[in-house]
Amino acid sequence: MTNEEFTVLALSFPATEQKPHFDRTAFKVIGKRIFTTLHEASNSANVKLSPSEQKAFTRYSPDVVYPVDNKWGLQGWTTLELQNAKEELVKALLESAYEDVVNRKNSK
Repeated sequence: MTNEEFTVLALSFPATEQKPHFDRTAFKVIGKRIFTTLHEASNSANVKLSPSEQKAFTRYSPDVVYPVDNKWGLQGWTTLELQNAKEELVKALLESAYEDVVNRKNSK
């Protein structure tokens, strides 16, 4: 998957906006939190999952999906290597992350 294809998928969710975020592009639900970020230089994304979702997805494809290597990873942030990812997997990850943000109470 290319960076451009990922961007199109991320923006396909209702009320989603794209904003700069440090050296990344963030995708967030308007009025809520970020659900994914794109790092174009490395053709990778970070997706916010629940810890149980993270465990399930990393078990499914550990060479493509793995926890971020720091405290953010313990909070569910998960790296996705786009060049090796199938569209169905990316869609499933983004749907999980988006739904978690939309359904989260007291989001900012």
